Amino acid sequence: MNLTPKRLLGATAAVSIAAATLLGAGAGTAGAAGRAYCDRAERPVWSGDPSRNMTGHGCDMPSNGRRWYTVEVDTLVQPLHKREYRNGPVDRTVTLHDRTVRCMGYTTSGDTVNWFGCVPH
Repeated sequence: MNLTPKRLLGATAAVSIAAATLLGAGAGTAGAAGRAYCDRAERPVWSGDPSRNMTGHGCDMPSNGRRWYTVEVDTLVQPLHKREYRNGPVDRTVTLHDRTVRCMGYTTSGDTVNWFGCVPH
């Protein structure tokens, strides 16, 4: 009679491990689905800190809605502003290549994608 509880415990452990393995594989696939790619993007820098917003062009967007997006950018242009206002003079421009940025969301307007809530990755 003691054999049955041991078998049940073993079967329960096997099912739990299999379920955790399948969920882990699914989570990896879901993470890859939140990736976007942009040919070119601009992200202004104010007083040394990059803006939380980024404007992308030539972007391939993921098909599902997510909370966070990983955006791969071929060419990221960062104008460094002298002052804290948008139309102020630009001190210099830095061009970075093959960058990854994480953003919270986006809006689109024509061929332009406006990313918001972005942090360096």
